[in-house]
Amino acid sequence: MMLQEKPVCCYDCVPCPRGEVTNHADMISCWKCPDDQWPNAKNNKCTEKQMSYLSYTELLGMTLACSAVLLSLVSLVTLAVFTYHQNSSVIKATNKNLSLLLLLSLTFTFCSCLVFIGYPRNITCLLRQTIFGISFTVSVSSLLAKTILVVVAFRATKPGSRLRRFMGQKLPCSIVGLCSSLQAVICALWLGTCPPTPFFDLHSQPGQIVIVCEEHLGFYVMLAYIGCLALGCSVIAFPARKLPDRYNEAKFITFSMLVFFSAWITFIPAYLSTKGKYTVAVEVFAILVSAAGVLFCIFFPKCFILFCTPEKTKMTAIKCHRLSTKCSIKRLV
Repeated sequence: MMLQEKPVCCYDCVPCPRGEVTNHADMISCWKCPDDQWPNAKNNKCTEKQMSYLSYTELLGMTLACSAVLLSLVSLVTLAVFTYHQNSSVIKATNKNLSLLLLLSLTFTFCSCLVFIGYPRNITCLLRQTIFGISFTVSVSSLLAKTILVVVAFRATKPGSRLRRFMGQKLPCSIVGLCSSLQAVICALWLGTCPPTPFFDLHSQPGQIVIVCEEHLGFYVMLAYIGCLALGCSVIAFPARKLPDRYNEAKFITFSMLVFFSAWITFIPAYLSTKGKYTVAVEVFAILVSAAGVLFCIFFPKCFILFCTPEKTKMTAIKCHRLSTKCSIKRLV
């Protein structure tokens, strides 16, 4: 820059603007680096921009991956415990098949977080939201089926109730199958019309190429559907939490849905305000917290009864056996 009130040969050197370089002294102007390059520390050469994505090698990605693996193992251990104690009155009273299906779907939900970490490719962009969406839909629809069964079972005990014909495995299987099928249709339409693809953001962060999966509107439709299922589950479970039943799951389902909504309501502003790999980290964190809330709120009380107060389970089983024996004797008489 030429100095005022000085000879023409006198100049004041100023740094090149951000994103521009010069490799000669006393240059009048600088030149801009290509979009995929960035000036080095001396601003005399353009170098390749660094790739930015949530990696397994960094602390954040490693922490989230270890958390997902640990929660998956906890879910599998709980599944093994429930399979071993499947004849226990605690597990029978809360629908054994739905509990096992819920644990299996939670395991897949935790494992889906591992697909979010690492270099985004076409296949990972297609799989990660699909696996998460369908597996978590199975989890929430299983909770919905459990809640409906609690209400139906209580009302079916009233004399002359027509709800007794709905008691059995057909109702929960129909609920889980229908809800999961609708989510599968949503994901199929999303992947068929506007599938998520890797997107290279060259301008949002200086000196970096941010690689993310561009997920379009289908992602929000999928989340909204899960939210509707969770809302329906909460609306049914909240008044049913006070029903007089020793193993009433409605209150635990209410707590798990409270954790679910707390995680995802916090997720929305954080997701919209962050950029790059931190956006992915926020979503993974929301998945882990919401799924872990379901796991611990639903299954920790049952495991506590199985291991810490087994005498209650035995007394309940003895009472049920005596009651069934009396009924058999009355029928014979």
